Amino acid sequence: MKISPKINNLDLGIDNFALTNKAKVIMKPYNLITILGPTATGKTGVATELAYQMKSEIISADSRQVYRGMDLGTGKDISEYTVNGHAIPYHLIDIVDAGYQYNVFEFQRDFIPAFEDIQSRNIVPIMCGGSGLYLEAILKGYRLIQVPNNDELRAQLVDKNLEELTEILKAYKSDLHNTTDVDTTKRAIRAIEIEEYYSKNPGIDTNFPEINSLVVGIKFDRLSRRKRITQRLKQRFDEGMLDEVQKLLDSGVTPEALVYYGLEYKYLTLHLTGKLSYKEMFEQLNTAIHQFAKRQMTWFRRMERNGTTIKWLDGYMPMEEKMEKIKEWMGNY
Repeated sequence: MKISPKINNLDLGIDNFALTNKAKVIMKPYNLITILGPTATGKTGVATELAYQMKSEIISADSRQVYRGMDLGTGKDISEYTVNGHAIPYHLIDIVDAGYQYNVFEFQRDFIPAFEDIQSRNIVPIMCGGSGLYLEAILKGYRLIQVPNNDELRAQLVDKNLEELTEILKAYKSDLHNTTDVDTTKRAIRAIEIEEYYSKNPGIDTNFPEINSLVVGIKFDRLSRRKRITQRLKQRFDEGMLDEVQKLLDSGVTPEALVYYGLEYKYLTLHLTGKLSYKEMFEQLNTAIHQFAKRQMTWFRRMERNGTTIKWLDGYMPMEEKMEKIKEWMGNY
């Protein structure tokens, strides 16, 4: 996907935000280390060990670990944030209540002060996660801006055809490069709405920290990854994941809210509300997580095609060798 200097948020499936791209060539040194990979590849362990050795702090880039009370289902692995008796500071974990719908706009908003605070103490932050949109929003320097709906403007545009909407949009931006803005009337109306908002709010702050990240990926071969996913799922059930979801339901979080979060919370809720047997729930969830991991790898490969350099580590490599390789890539930090 080619990103123009200002791209309609609809390209990323975000209905209420606009996106800008801060395109700068940034030279070394690295001011961020990113550890990414599909689920069940041991990202957290690598990130926390690196943070321990670098005396660093971790910023989570996981779309579900922000929720309090959602621990086993999101794979927080909080115990791994203690290395050799040393507690590794972390950010953007347990920051909102379950039931809330956190989004990538809020992630960027919350990432910036965490990143700047860590940097102000002469520490190179470590971003760790597997949520591709969250990771790419930081690494590519996109800046999401919350643009409210303009019902009056929409009413004026609703009866116009796509050709008419395209001409209106060109009046705002004559250099219309992003043709996906006008591939449907819905997209075109939203694009016009965004441009109208910009025209009425010229002082919008679109600044974003200059990011130059070493990006390290952790991966296993396909069969190993599948085995690890199933083993990890069984372990989380043994640790009480079903009780965790029941506790959330008992606390007043609605079944609909939990189903919204997908994967573990969707299928366990369907079981607890009588819609799936335990066997059906486990089998369907296990399949869904495998499919999710495949989509994660597809996203990461797309990131590479679009210019993000990801240096991959074999998940089976001993931790000491992983650390040596990362430090080598950092330039012997």
